[in-house]
Amino acid sequence: MRKLLTTTVTALMGLAATAQAQDGYFAGKTIDVIVPFGTGGATFVSAKFLEPYFEKHLPGNPQINVIDRPGGGSILGANWFEENARADGTTVLFTTSSTANPFVLGQEGVEYRLSEYRVAYSHPFSSVAYVAPSTGVTGADDIRESSEPLLYGGIAAAASDLPALLSFEVLGLDVRSVLGFNGRGPVRLAFEQGEVNIDYQFTPVWLTQVVPSVEEGRAVPLWTGGAMENGVLSARDPIAPDLPSVYEVYERMNGEAPSGIEWDAFQGIASVTYAYGLTGYLHPDAPQEALDAYAEAVAAINADPEFQAESQEVTGGARLSAGPDTEAAVKAALSPSDEVRAYLRNLLSEKYGVNF
Repeated sequence: MRKLLTTTVTALMGLAATAQAQDGYFAGKTIDVIVPFGTGGATFVSAKFLEPYFEKHLPGNPQINVIDRPGGGSILGANWFEENARADGTTVLFTTSSTANPFVLGQEGVEYRLSEYRVAYSHPFSSVAYVAPSTGVTGADDIRESSEPLLYGGIAAAASDLPALLSFEVLGLDVRSVLGFNGRGPVRLAFEQGEVNIDYQFTPVWLTQVVPSVEEGRAVPLWTGGAMENGVLSARDPIAPDLPSVYEVYERMNGEAPSGIEWDAFQGIASVTYAYGLTGYLHPDAPQEALDAYAEAVAAINADPEFQAESQEVTGGARLSAGPDTEAAVKAALSPSDEVRAYLRNLLSEKYGVNF
């Protein structure tokens, strides 16, 4: 009887452990995804797009709530996360370079410690540069031979326009910038009306609006921000594999790989704008079990045929990333050297009138 009882208890304990393992880390939990922008913006829309896939594939199938906390160009929502995020991995700050750049630059009002946060997952948010045919430019190789002054339209130098502006510095281009537009949509309209003649647009607009313009001969594609390869933003972007990266354009122009302060600044800022453009951050004390659960979910989401089909329409087929390599790359981009930070602040204050 004693032997039977021992065997039964052991079996029940094994079943309980198996059931708990099947339930997964997030079983019975609710995850709040904090988006520090309004509901109509690309970041909120992206978070909602990913929501059902994380509910489906995260171990334990938690409920996910996407919550908008706009204000201060994303600073207010990120500051809220700093004060209120739960340390168990159930509060996610899902944001872009509009949050990363103020942190890197040390702007006033930033209270969040972005480089100390754990990285749960990331989604690339590619961008493509193009020019008006009126410039006489036929591609990246003759961009310096423009028949008219290059004029770029943007929103704000220290926000998502920064990698575009830095790419001009890397390539040694003489581009005049008109900033203060209230969105990239108005910039696109200004391009169509001939008010600006060089532009960057993110993946959704590139695929739906700029590609048709290229096909109609109303825009000339130049390059992409690039994709990460062995820790360098050098590879061609999968959404536009026929176009060179900024890295490749520099090589073709100069016969050597880019280097120096301009390149270091561009790679850091562009990484968190393009290669890791939409990133989910966790509390600094989030347990490894939570990070492993997100990495497991990302692998399952990328393999999900439904996600593959839908992401092809939304992002050109971009896949999520997670794990130590992704976290290391994001943290490196968020932790520039004092020299790079000083270069960025000087460039922005002296050339673009940004106050710090």
